[in-house]
Amino acid sequence: MADQAFVTLATNDSYAKGAMVLGQSLRRHKTSKKLAALVGPQVSEPCRSVLRRIFDEVRLVDVLDSRDAAHLALMKRPELGVTFTKLHCWTLTHYSKCVFMDADTLVLSNIDELFDREELSAAPDPGWPDCFNSGVFVYRPSVETYDKLLQYGTEEGTFDGGDQGLLNGFFGDWATADISKHLPFIYNLSSIAIYTYLPAFKRYGSNAKVVHFLGKTKPWSHGLEAKTKAISGGAHPSFLLDWWGLYSTSVMPMLQEEYGDQPFHTECVEEAVEESLASVAAALHLSPPPQQHEHQQHQQHQQASSEERKQKWEQGQADYMGTDSFDNIKTKLDTFLK
Repeated sequence: MADQAFVTLATNDSYAKGAMVLGQSLRRHKTSKKLAALVGPQVSEPCRSVLRRIFDEVRLVDVLDSRDAAHLALMKRPELGVTFTKLHCWTLTHYSKCVFMDADTLVLSNIDELFDREELSAAPDPGWPDCFNSGVFVYRPSVETYDKLLQYGTEEGTFDGGDQGLLNGFFGDWATADISKHLPFIYNLSSIAIYTYLPAFKRYGSNAKVVHFLGKTKPWSHGLEAKTKAISGGAHPSFLLDWWGLYSTSVMPMLQEEYGDQPFHTECVEEAVEESLASVAAALHLSPPPQQHEHQQHQQHQQASSEERKQKWEQGQADYMGTDSFDNIKTKLDTFLK
């Protein structure tokens, strides 16, 4: 439907890469909805170009410089800059209904059925289930609602310093008014909540439709702990593999085209990411398939030294379609799962 859309927000290049993976995950699972991305002025032109190749609409938003109601609100509450930027999603009034998704979410199956829900539908936050998590929510764009949200933010602020506190304050009856607006947790599965109730994850985790990489460490900044050889950040390894698989095969080639010979970086330490991809099987205590051992030994002699590969990563020149392809990791993981 042309008047319904999934919407996300990227305030810098790192989150833009997350938005790219999110968009590609929605495309992979054949959504019938439009895709829209709000981007801040700090997002570089090459990243905007890649976003335009994935999303149907890419709109620049900057409440700090705008002359609309958000600008006036910021004069009183400048600390809410990023929060007010997210609220711009309510200004997309050419859509009748939208699903907002944070750039650190990943879609695991088709979720178009979310558009059957009404505003404001969201999943409980694992930290305080009487509050909803604002990483995924269904809403109806409206200038009137947008203005009221800005007014509320100016007068009441936000109890957690971000958009989630503001939105939970504004939609204060979410917990009690209408159970149909409570999305099942599988539509916003918090990666950091997996280990707090592991039996439930083992029972229901396979039904997850959206994973949300909450916390300071995002998929694009994960690495291996040097001493433990464990994947840092606490997210479930299979979800990290899903994210990196999509990033390396569907996003990196486009970024390389846009940047050309110019180097580009993410927030992560590139050598740690390279180590994560090349050694994640070891972190999962996997061993290579016996029939591949001899072939892999031959490949190792042909590969560049670790230092040379590190330099290529730092220059944005990793061989994603060859030596550094995700297939090597996926093969080991598939063998383990079988």
